[in-house]
Order: sequence, then structure tokens, then C-alpha cells
Amino acid sequence: MAEGDIETRSNRGQWENRVEGHPERSQSYASRDEAIDAGRLAAEEHGTVHTVVESEPTGVITDEEAPTGDPA
Repeated sequence: MAEGDIETRSNRGQWENRVEGHPERSQSYASRDEAIDAGRLAAEEHGTVHTVVESEPTGVITDEEAPTGDPA
């Protein structure tokens, strides 16, 4: 991927648009279609390439950081 290219991919149950070289412009979406539409539009606006990475849907949104501490 070149600088500014956008990759739409599944990430822990959510869909995200990752912008190569610009993590601050990356965004997450609840649905695949919403992420693809936004990624395509952003790539057109910035004159970059948009790529969709296919993956099997999990149906589960996960949080990598599990809560810690003593249960009361």
C-alpha cells in the first residue's frame, strides 16, 4: 500500500478503514457496507486507492483489554 491508501478490513468484530501512514485518519464502523462506502469516498476525495480485505464475519465485537481486579 502507498501513503494515504485506504484498506477496509474487519477488526475484532467491527469494520475499519485504515489509512496507510495516517493512523489518525483511520475510523471504525458498525457495518461492512458503511465502512466500504466511507472508504471508497475518502479514497476518491484524496486520490488514493481503496482496497477491501474480505473476512468471515464473527458477529461479535470484542475488547482486547479485559477488566482486571478483584470481584466483590
